[in-house]
Amino acid sequence: MTMILVYQETIMNNTNFKHRIAKEKETIRVMIDIYCKRKHKSTELCEECLALCDYALDRLTFCKFGDEKPPCRKCPIHCYRKDMREKIKEVMRFSGPRLIFYRPVETVRHLFCSSNRKGEVPGTRMKI
Repeated sequence: MTMILVYQETIMNNTNFKHRIAKEKETIRVMIDIYCKRKHKSTELCEECLALCDYALDRLTFCKFGDEKPPCRKCPIHCYRKDMREKIKEVMRFSGPRLIFYRPVETVRHLFCSSNRKGEVPGTRMKI
């Protein structure tokens, strides 16, 4: 348990880390890429996935919370249109579990950095 706290503190205090929005943009790009390659069997993003990626990146760029942004599912303001929200949920449900195989370090960082910012590990009631 102590190791988790030390690791999370290292992650949070590392000055070489990108800003939260930049990290989230990178994560969403990778997730959409995984989804499109596996579901649509394409080597590059199809038009639908490219449009979703552009839309998601625009939402992150203009997020009113900036680097203090909460995870989207916990945000008090839902800035996605209903159709795009459903698409991004589908992408995240598909790509989320697979992300560990493509970007293991970023996945662990994402889990700890977006752990509700209340000290809980997502999906559990375990305090860190």
